[in-house]
Amino acid sequence: MKGLKKKRRVQVVALAAVALIVATGLIGYAMKDGINYFRSPSQVAEQPPAPTETFRIGGLVEEGSLVRGQGEAITFMVTDGGASVKVSYTGILPDLFEENQGMIGTGQLKEGVFIASEILAKHDESYMPREVVDALKEQGVYQEPSGS
Repeated sequence: MKGLKKKRRVQVVALAAVALIVATGLIGYAMKDGINYFRSPSQVAEQPPAPTETFRIGGLVEEGSLVRGQGEAITFMVTDGGASVKVSYTGILPDLFEENQGMIGTGQLKEGVFIASEILAKHDESYMPREVVDALKEQGVYQEPSGS
């Protein structure tokens, strides 16, 4: 009788362990499409990601690079001071989007051009996304915002 209880306990623990492993695997599989890694323009230039990989890129919009096309099409260069990447976007840009300002885009790199599906811009005079600040500091071009 004692051997049967011990055997049943081992089976329950083994079944719980298998269920935990399966649940962890399913959660990881479900989240893989929702994870977008951040890359600076320098990182993209050094090691271009696969054309099917969706990632985020951020930096400053280069002055003089903003070109508006037909309708909602727009192209511009994003830089971190070390490298620049051409960005193509079709859609309505945020109101605060402009040259020499921080931005983050989500999309894919195809034939050397970042095709953005979403563009985010700063929301006030002093805000810049942490990832962009880190990338600019790494390149030695970050300047602390002036003012209050």
